[in-house]
Amino acid sequence: MSDMTTQMYDVVVIGGGAAGLSAALTLSRARRSVLVIDAGSPRNAPASHAHNYLGREGIAPGQLLAIGREEASGYGAEIVEGEAVAAEKLPGGAGFRVVREDGTAVTARRLLVTTGLVDELPPIPGLAERWGRDVLHCPYCHGWEVRDLPVGIVALSPMAVHQALLWRQWSDDVTLFLHHAPEPGDEEYEQLAARGIAVVDGEVTGLEVSGDRLTGVRLADGRVVPRAAVVVQPRFTARSGVLDGLGLHATALEVGGHTVGTYIAADPAGATEVPGVWVAGNVTNLMEQVIGAAAAGQKAGAAINGHLMTEDVRRAVEARRAPFSAEAERQVCEKTLGSRRHGLQETR
Repeated sequence: MSDMTTQMYDVVVIGGGAAGLSAALTLSRARRSVLVIDAGSPRNAPASHAHNYLGREGIAPGQLLAIGREEASGYGAEIVEGEAVAAEKLPGGAGFRVVREDGTAVTARRLLVTTGLVDELPPIPGLAERWGRDVLHCPYCHGWEVRDLPVGIVALSPMAVHQALLWRQWSDDVTLFLHHAPEPGDEEYEQLAARGIAVVDGEVTGLEVSGDRLTGVRLADGRVVPRAAVVVQPRFTARSGVLDGLGLHATALEVGGHTVGTYIAADPAGATEVPGVWVAGNVTNLMEQVIGAAAAGQKAGAAINGHLMTEDVRRAVEARRAPFSAEAERQVCEKTLGSRRHGLQETR
């Protein structure tokens, strides 16, 4: 394994999305040395626009990241492409070593992981190809774009009724496909009926597409229900493998008795149970949107800077005391030696 380290960075940020770049901007403006390692696989790459980001509404995800890289690097942050595959503690608590897929390594006093998550889709043919376009999951991200269109909810968990009721806010033509999920209870059926949401039995086996447009949902019995958009609930799996070597493992998140994904546990500022390691964004908060991830990165960056400042002060105090300690030790030695000489003279 080669080691390309020429310096120890104050902070290495693993992940160059909204959270990671926001942290890098905060830390570099605080005059910290920062390296961002970006694998170049943002979760929202399939989407054409990012929404609910005040001041940047509707911006293309790639453009937002390009702006963020330019801003962070403008204050001195270094940004390199590549995947970080492992992280380990340095001997004596001196920091961390991060190894990239090409075998090169860097060291840092603190580590921030903002690697996000992976959306694991159900094995229904056609879903993955249209993910982020007309196969959706977040109404706040995409609801406006499919407003008033026929929307289908593919039930995958007990949360499906809640999904259908929520998406009804954007369209009065919503159909719930029960697929493999439990059948709704009487109260839930009443709620669905009250909001005019149709319920369809049967397994969903695929999508109907005409040209480049989604036109319907295909069922196992051959029926095709016309729909212009389909909603599914993926499993949200934290991209946290790089933390395994530090003893940090993902925790399952359950909602309504159903496991919706995994995340890395942390305090409100992003500090994990491993001293010196922080997380921010979707790797620790599965429901975070882009603007929230950016805010979390800023908060983690400020917390890390404060942690480093405390260490810097401690080191400075120790360095200041060191000469005095050496002088005091010399004086003690001289006094002891003088006493011994005086005793010898009296003996004589």
